[in-house]
Amino acid sequence: MISKFEELITWQKSRELVTAIYKVTNGKEFSRDFGLRDQIQRAAVSIMSNIAEGFERAGRAEFHQFLVIAKGSCAEVRSQLYVALDIGYISKTEFDSIHAMAVETGRIIGGLRASLKKRTEFKVLRTE
Repeated sequence: MISKFEELITWQKSRELVTAIYKVTNGKEFSRDFGLRDQIQRAAVSIMSNIAEGFERAGRAEFHQFLVIAKGSCAEVRSQLYVALDIGYISKTEFDSIHAMAVETGRIIGGLRASLKKRTEFKVLRTE
């Protein structure tokens, strides 16, 4: 049984994605595009934040809904990566790497959602 959101693989993967997004958006041109930079950073942070918040609410239906939102934010990150690639803020190599991370994170979120949907009961062991 998982006792804290930090133990969730999906949260760990989303954390890695956030780190990659922040690193790539620190690039010279990207860092000056405040709109795109801030939006992609917010979308990436939204993924891990929604996973954590949904988990801590400890209700299966609520957790599922927060995972739906997190998966949507994954799609937003992927879409914004295309913009960054198309306007030359990131290389194809950077795009491929981060896009793959976003796809993997989305897949894991989807799997967790499916698992929650099948369960009739959702319990969290609280350590606090």
